[in-house]
Amino acid sequence: MTEVHCVLFTSFRMQTGALTGFSAKSLPTNVHIGLQMPSTPGAKTVTVNGDYLYFHYGCDGLDDRGWGCGYRTVQTLASWLFHNCDLPKGRHMLAPSLPDMQRALVSLGDKPEHFSGSRDWIGTVEAALVLDYFYEVPCKIAHLRGHFERQGSPVMMGGGADNSSKGVLGVCSAEGHDGSSLLIVDPHYYGVQRDRAELQRQAWVSWTRISSLDHSSFYNLCLPQTGNIRQTLK
Repeated sequence: MTEVHCVLFTSFRMQTGALTGFSAKSLPTNVHIGLQMPSTPGAKTVTVNGDYLYFHYGCDGLDDRGWGCGYRTVQTLASWLFHNCDLPKGRHMLAPSLPDMQRALVSLGDKPEHFSGSRDWIGTVEAALVLDYFYEVPCKIAHLRGHFERQGSPVMMGGGADNSSKGVLGVCSAEGHDGSSLLIVDPHYYGVQRDRAELQRQAWVSWTRISSLDHSSFYNLCLPQTGNIRQTLK
């Protein structure tokens, strides 16, 4: 059976950084919209609530293929915070750059000095640290369905044997049914910007059966907890 674990890291307050020299206008938004729903009988589906951008390999001109998927997933989560939360003064940025995230983790003492400027990957533990560092948004343990109902933010998922970071935008499940699915947004796409329909056709965003995950791997989930900074959607 596939194990699913969540991480809890909070209470780091340091200097901010920001994504610079890059226009987000070229990035696709809300890439799950229009995707066909899973055909699970009697299932209840809950998805991300609010706008976000799809960050992926090379989207800002930095070729991070093979090591940057965790950073890109963090940027997708960060863009949701930017668009949907009343962030503290000085924290209102679209997304931290990859070098900014590395410097933050070194500053926090989580990584050694040589980590900054490296091609070392990050996982959900580092994602929780980065989101708290830049946005003062902690991450904690929560049930996935309850998270989307109460918080509405994207989730970052990474594992052991399956160490490819990915974003989770929703969950579809039914009691007593083994066909539960996760709405996955995959940051591993590299190339020219594609529109939402093309990304869906190529399965860069797709509903994925939980049974298809690597059963030899554990999975960690990073779930942002926005509390009273969450904006009321119109």
